[in-house]
Amino acid sequence: MKTYLIEKYGDQSAVHAAELPDPQPGPEDVLVEIHAASVNPLDFKIRDGAFKRILPYRLPLVLGNDLAGVVVRVGSSVTRFAVGDEVYARPDKDRIGTFAELIAVHQDDLAPKPAVLTMAQAASLPLVALTSWQALVEKAQVRPGQKVLIHAGSGGVGTIALQLARHLGAHVATTASAANAGLVKELGADVVIDYRAQDFEQLLDGYDVVLDTLGGETLEKSLRVLKPGGKVISIAGPPDADFARELGANPLLRQAMNALSFRTRRRAKRHGVTYSFLFMKADGGQLRELTRLVDAGQIHPVVDRVFPFDRTRDAMEYAEKGRAKAGKVVIAME
Repeated sequence: MKTYLIEKYGDQSAVHAAELPDPQPGPEDVLVEIHAASVNPLDFKIRDGAFKRILPYRLPLVLGNDLAGVVVRVGSSVTRFAVGDEVYARPDKDRIGTFAELIAVHQDDLAPKPAVLTMAQAASLPLVALTSWQALVEKAQVRPGQKVLIHAGSGGVGTIALQLARHLGAHVATTASAANAGLVKELGADVVIDYRAQDFEQLLDGYDVVLDTLGGETLEKSLRVLKPGGKVISIAGPPDADFARELGANPLLRQAMNALSFRTRRRAKRHGVTYSFLFMKADGGQLRELTRLVDAGQIHPVVDRVFPFDRTRDAMEYAEKGRAKAGKVVIAME
């Protein structure tokens, strides 16, 4: 099969096309012919080696963390899927590789593709939709009437998190450029902060939840817009001990991660709020819940541009350099 992979960690020049043997599904695996995949910031971090201590991948490594496609074979113990089913998924962190023609995915990580979406649209969703669900539903347990701030509302995670927060009944604020103000309002934002001209810390107060997608100074300021007991959930800040435990990390690595987030957690405590790091996990059950919301018209994907498979490197460069105006960059295999 054709793939795009790395043989060593590095910049974009490390990514190249290569032929690999077709994957062989195990008893509980589903072999999927990939019709589309999407590009995520996680792809760049994995390529660069940013996670090599906590996600020790074996090289060469096929990149890619999202897919939509058709089932072409099922393992002997698979009960939920059959050949011909249209599916989508974020494969488990240990089994990535969607920049390829085929992939074997555990049946627990797959879900039926939303019927109302094209393959390209469906491929844009799994990672960002699961991130939004696990942040707002699982961790924050957002309830109607709560105030939620979602940073970078026109980004891949932001465009879905805004819609999910609106569905959950929250009052939603977001940061975005003035050019994207109309889009994020349509997606569910009640308050839009122009991050180029306004300081959200000066304008917002008393929030219950912040979903931080940017880290750094934005994370520090986010602690100060929460009311006592509020929560910051970050996908861009320092990892914490809970994340290390979820990974099954050894005690030394747990201690190191705890140290990385110590300053942020201490500042959060001073403000009477909590900080947690989120590294989303594959979950076919949660994807099924999201499929229902998509098919009911509660959530729709935002796709900036679709590249053909033979231009995967161009798609990655386009996304990494921030050329996308809003939403996701997708790679179509056909």
